[in-house]
Amino acid sequence: MPAPLSAAIVTREYPPDIYGGAGVHVEYLVRALSKHIDVRVHCFGKPRSAPEVAGSYEPWDALAGSEPDLAALRTLSVDLVAARGVRGASLVHTHTWYANMAGHLAKLAYGIPHVMTSHSLEPLRPWKVEQLGGGYAISSFCERTAIEAADAVIAVSSAMKTDILRAYPTVPPERVHVIYNGIEPSEYRPDTGTDVLARHGIDPARPYVVFVGRVTRQKGIVHLLRAARYVDPAVTFVLCAGEADTPEMASEFQALASELERERGGIKVIEGMLSRPDIVQILSHARAFVCPSVYEPFGIVNLEAMACGLPVIASAVGGIPEIIVEDVTGHLVEFEGDGTAKNEPRDPDAFARALAASISRLAADPERARRFGAAGRARVVEQFSWGAIADRTIALYRSLVERT
Repeated sequence: MPAPLSAAIVTREYPPDIYGGAGVHVEYLVRALSKHIDVRVHCFGKPRSAPEVAGSYEPWDALAGSEPDLAALRTLSVDLVAARGVRGASLVHTHTWYANMAGHLAKLAYGIPHVMTSHSLEPLRPWKVEQLGGGYAISSFCERTAIEAADAVIAVSSAMKTDILRAYPTVPPERVHVIYNGIEPSEYRPDTGTDVLARHGIDPARPYVVFVGRVTRQKGIVHLLRAARYVDPAVTFVLCAGEADTPEMASEFQALASELERERGGIKVIEGMLSRPDIVQILSHARAFVCPSVYEPFGIVNLEAMACGLPVIASAVGGIPEIIVEDVTGHLVEFEGDGTAKNEPRDPDAFARALAASISRLAADPERARRFGAAGRARVVEQFSWGAIADRTIALYRSLVERT
């Protein structure tokens, strides 16, 4: 019988403070792992009451301030305390650059394996320098140091593994393991209610498409707005828009949304993070979900939409083509970047028109949309369950612990 296994999970995001796909991933992974092994969560922020949370850590007061470099240094202050907190675990598993140094330091201090899940890569997000300033150099240093020394790197898609090996060629390929993100189909499923729609002023009788994500260059929300110009004004665009990376991004988004509302109407912006039930109902009544990302290692939000019975129109970048089956569960739109730090489309108008063409096709054909949505939910249930993901993760954990 294998020896008891205890995993320390270090993460910036954990309920109730979740703002992105990495946080969703950690929440469900911990839930699935806990059915089989001892899991203790170490997270950023204020204390949590959840029994699995062994530590919540806030940054040092001495590093308070609004400068971007101080934000990165505050992250490192949390990592130092978290590294002390994981002492005694069989291994440490970190998520995103925010937590990676905690795992790296724990590996050095206690001789335990360090597993890191790579949800994105700093070298492939050069536009983050707009938000982080000198902090981007710090985040890049943290990621490089950890990823090159980690005992195992989990890539959330095959495309992500390719990106990791290209960005960090000193990492041996055998140390990079592909384990997909997942979804809980019992929580993300079609909701026939309309109370949430009424609260947000969404008319279910009028076809609408949905975007869910932060206002960042990565998520491509401005490209979706540009596409709206080429779509019948009878189609509403519901934009569930989270926090902007920078004030400049917020201003650009707000100005374009306002301009389109004046020109064509049908631009519904819902600001801030919505609850999971609200998102589920909004997705459930839509004609399609649109993911115009310019960079997306996996794209868990696409699984959420598919689980709600929604076809997905998405950029053919990163891991997205491993999720969406063209002309079966939705449509993939080719994306070619311009090679700059902002990673704009090489031909922005052509990309906007391609997005618009796919949106228009599904908006005009509700039966096709229904068929794609049913196929998407079936694919999610069959291919992306958290139980299978937990099994593969535990098998990796055991292989590493047995070698130490």
